Amino acid sequence: QVQLVESGGGLVQAGGSLRLACAASGLPFSRYTMGWFRQAPGKEREFVAAISWRAGNTYYADSLKGRFTISRDNAKNTVYLQMNSLKPEDTAVYCCASRTSPSPSSRTYDYDYWGQGTQVTVSS
Repeated sequence: QVQLVESGGGLVQAGGSLRLACAASGLPFSRYTMGWFRQAPGKEREFVAAISWRAGNTYYADSLKGRFTISRDNAKNTVYLQMNSLKPEDTAVYCCASRTSPSPSSRTYDYDYWGQGTQVTVSS
């Protein structure tokens, strides 16, 4: 059974940083592209970042480039999202997802498995 479990969310002041982690089990992690998405209250799910199997390719939402960094550790079956200079508008539930293709994608329907998410709240 595939499980993706996010951690690292919480409450942070504007300008602060958080590092999210997503631990995967039940799948050959090193053969999956991983992505991060977020959903704020009343809004649609939004692409954040994605990383290919061997971390050679990364892909970011244009609005988040320079503040967010995605990385992975295949030995630990974990993908990370480092978030810096956080803003109140970054407040959302952040979810990780996996897809079997070697190419990163920003489209939710390209992903096969999803975690439950972790709440990130940025206060002003």
